[in-house]
Amino acid sequence: MYRDTSIGFVGDSLNRNMFVSLFCSLKQVSNEVKKWRPAGADRGFTFLQYNLTLAYHRTNLLARYGRWSANANGGVLESLGYKEGYRVDVDIPDSTWAEALSFHDILIFNTGHWWWAPSKFDPTKSPMLFFEKGQPVLPPVMFVENRTQPGAIKFFRTQSPRHFEGGDWDQGGSCNREKPLLPVQVEKLFSVKNNGTNVEARLRRQLWLARQALRPRFVALPPSHGSQSNGYSISLSF
Repeated sequence: MYRDTSIGFVGDSLNRNMFVSLFCSLKQVSNEVKKWRPAGADRGFTFLQYNLTLAYHRTNLLARYGRWSANANGGVLESLGYKEGYRVDVDIPDSTWAEALSFHDILIFNTGHWWWAPSKFDPTKSPMLFFEKGQPVLPPVMFVENRTQPGAIKFFRTQSPRHFEGGDWDQGGSCNREKPLLPVQVEKLFSVKNNGTNVEARLRRQLWLARQALRPRFVALPPSHGSQSNGYSISLSF
């Protein structure tokens, strides 16, 4: 099915894990592998027997970004009080994947974690400052639509829960599961009571469900069961 095909994973560590997982699975079938870096990829492999290429293009935001410092001569951002931060050119793709669009037949994109990483993009000390010809208008998605080769298949992945157990990715955690979690395991890992993964989102959902349950419902009673002395039917809310 995937002979003579090139598959590109573009994104952060979540897509890197998917890339590695797929590579390890395919390597069980064929060991004839060429290691190279197609289209500026961070890493890539071609399974020679099938001419199937897998590549990973590392990018944190999809868009190009870099340090920004205030100009001594002033400017729009300077007038708003900004002294330093990260310039994010939302209409310009990161150079690590700019050539990937015309190379791969299938593209899997993801982004999310880095857009709210306070250790790097501190909202006060080093905020993200978005640019597109001086104004934040065009997102990288438009670049993908305009430049991808005809017939290419595109996937976009959003956030997902943490995929490490026993610690974070840099603290001895692992993600070596081979089978889906059982319902009881899901409850243990994700429950609000246990301060589980994505607890804030789950708390917000609990609050939303609680509010929905408190909303009034209107029930129209048949005239024979609920009529005023003047003959008009009544509706009750509770």
